Amino acid sequence: MKMKKWMKTALVTTLLLSLVACSNNGSSQSAGSESNAENGKKKVGVLQLVAHASLDASYEGFLEGLAENGYPKEAIELDYQNAQNDQANLKSMSEKLVKEKPDVLLAIATPAAQALANETKDLPITVTAVTDLVGAKLVATNEAPGGNLTGTTDWAPVEKQVELLLAIVPDAKTVGIAYNAGETNSKIQAEAAEAALKKAGVKAKVLTANTTNDVQQVITSLAKDTDAIYIPTDNTFATAAPVVGEVAKQTKTPVVTGSVEQVDGGALATYGIDYKSLGKLTGKMAATILDGKDQPAKMPVQSAESFTLVVNEEMAQALGIDPNTIQQPK
Repeated sequence: MKMKKWMKTALVTTLLLSLVACSNNGSSQSAGSESNAENGKKKVGVLQLVAHASLDASYEGFLEGLAENGYPKEAIELDYQNAQNDQANLKSMSEKLVKEKPDVLLAIATPAAQALANETKDLPITVTAVTDLVGAKLVATNEAPGGNLTGTTDWAPVEKQVELLLAIVPDAKTVGIAYNAGETNSKIQAEAAEAALKKAGVKAKVLTANTTNDVQQVITSLAKDTDAIYIPTDNTFATAAPVVGEVAKQTKTPVVTGSVEQVDGGALATYGIDYKSLGKLTGKMAATILDGKDQPAKMPVQSAESFTLVVNEEMAQALGIDPNTIQQPK
């Protein structure tokens, strides 16, 4: 599908001032089990919550960040584990990764980060696609993590995203908000969106989904009762992004989301985070740890260096909206 993107380098502080997301049933890829001393490579362990576009992009960016900072694939021994959104897999895979004593670990999404953090207080852990590291009890503060874990936050500019939505649908009286209540990161953003709508004098109707099987029903219900829908960076809804897109197209409902990848999957637009860039920043942090130049305890949590306005032109045309009229929030 045709997409239109504008990049804006945002002067966002890299210090977030406090504010997402196998065993036999999962999937894994391991590059081997030789020790560092035997093959001269650095061991990198990765635990990803589930496969969907945003988290996959984070992982791809992480590898690029490592490569650009002295650690291409041929210089590392990589063990990648994907839990397929299964809590039992998160537990067994985190145990496996920690047992192998890698030089650095990467957790992608909040549940994966919490699983690894529960298994080791010694091995260095980097995380990405985690919204609130303090709230998830992963770090003491964003400025001084204080333990063996640091990384990047995917806190999105929720207020700007709501501003974008209201610019697209200026006569909106009620806006739907959809997320998985079981994802702490999503709940925080949904509450921020509801507050922004209230400030703008617009009513919010909130519905939640426990699994991807609930997504179609939730979006269909909201589409009947609202003028537009907002979805934060939520792993459940991101996994079901094509379903959201199909319902939006059938009901002619504009949907603004928290991440670029959700728009790629079928929503109308966002002013959000490019997860590949965020993953690359995390890879750079991991390389610094591998170099022995710094430790997680002293490395501030970092946030996105830029945000992207993305418009799904195909969806805009299906909704009868001129994509050229959708402008970047000020």
